[in-house]
Amino acid sequence: MKKGGIILLIMFCVFMASCKSTQPAPPASIVPEAAPSPETPDRASLDAAIARAEASRKRAADFEAASYFPGDWESAEGLYAAAGGLPRTSAEEVRQAIAGYNAAADAYDGVFRSSVPLYAQAREDEIIAARDAAVASGLAGQFPQYLLKADRVVVAALDQYEKEDFYAARDSAAQALVMYQALKSGADAYLTRQAITNRNFAVYDPGNFDKADTAGLAAVGDYDAGNVEQARDGAEEASLLYALVLKTGWTAFTAEKRASADAQRQNALDFKANIAVRDSFNAAVQVFNQAETSLKAEKFEESAGLYEQSEALFLESGRNAMEKRRIAEDAIQAAEEKMKESDETAKKAELILEGGE
Repeated sequence: MKKGGIILLIMFCVFMASCKSTQPAPPASIVPEAAPSPETPDRASLDAAIARAEASRKRAADFEAASYFPGDWESAEGLYAAAGGLPRTSAEEVRQAIAGYNAAADAYDGVFRSSVPLYAQAREDEIIAARDAAVASGLAGQFPQYLLKADRVVVAALDQYEKEDFYAARDSAAQALVMYQALKSGADAYLTRQAITNRNFAVYDPGNFDKADTAGLAAVGDYDAGNVEQARDGAEEASLLYALVLKTGWTAFTAEKRASADAQRQNALDFKANIAVRDSFNAAVQVFNQAETSLKAEKFEESAGLYEQSEALFLESGRNAMEKRRIAEDAIQAAEEKMKESDETAKKAELILEGGE
C-alpha cells in the first residue's frame, strides 16, 4: 500500500504537470501595456515638424528662392526628401524623422531670408518702371488723383515689408504694379482717342469707336472702385480698340490722298508733263514712290504726307506743262499769222511786178 500510494502520488503529479503545460495563455487584452515615456515623440510632434517644413518650403518657393539661390534650394530639397524617406516604426526613428524635417525647415528658412531682399528689389524695380511709364505718358499731370492712389498702395507695401509681413507686402506691391499698368494703358487709350477725334477718324470705324468708349468708361469706374485688374484689362481693351480705329482711319485717309495724287499724276501726263517738264515731273514721281514704300511699311501718317507732296508737285508740273503748251501754241499761231502776212505781201508784190497796180 505504501509503495502503491507513492506510485499513485507520482502519477498524480505527472498528470498535473502535464495539464499545466498545455493550458492556454491568458488573452493579450488582460496584459497591461507599459505607459509611454514622456520623452518618446508622438505622431503629433512628427506632424508638426512636417507641417513646419512644408510651410517653410512653400514660403521660400513663393518668394522665388529657387531662382535666386538654386544651389541652396537644391540642398534644402535634398534634406526634405531625405526626411520623407526615413522609417518611422520606432521612437528613435521618429526622433530622427522629426530632426530631418526640422533641418529641412531651417534650410528653407535660410534661403528664404537670403532671397526676400532680392525679391523685394525686383518688385521695386518693376513698380518704378511701371510708374515712370505712366508718368511719361503725360496723363498723370492731368489726373494726379489716380497716380496718388497707386502711390499710397506702394507706401503701404513698404510699411508691411519693414514689419516683415512679407505676404501682405507682396500682395500690396502686386496691386500697385497693376494700378500703374492700368494708368499707362488708360493714358495710351486717352491719347489715341484724342488723335482720332482731332482728325475726325471716328467716321471710318464708328462701331469700334463706340466699343472703345464703353470699355474706357468701365475701366475708370473699376479703378475708382478698387477693381484694379478689371481696370487694367478694360483700359487695355479700350487702347487696342482705339488703335484699331486709328489704323482704319489712317488707312482710309491715306487711300484718299493716294487717289488724289494719282489723279494729278494722270492729269500731268495728259499735258505731256513727262516730256515738257521732265525734271519736275520726275521729282513728283520720286516722292510718289516714296509714299508707296511708306504705305507698304504701314507708315500711314508718313505716306499720307508724301502723297500730299507728290500731289502738289504733279499739279505744278501739269500747270507748267500746260503753260508751255499754251506758249507753244501761241508761238505757232503767231508764226502762222506771220506766214499769212508774208503770203499776202508776196501776192501784192507779185501783182505789182506784173503791173497789176
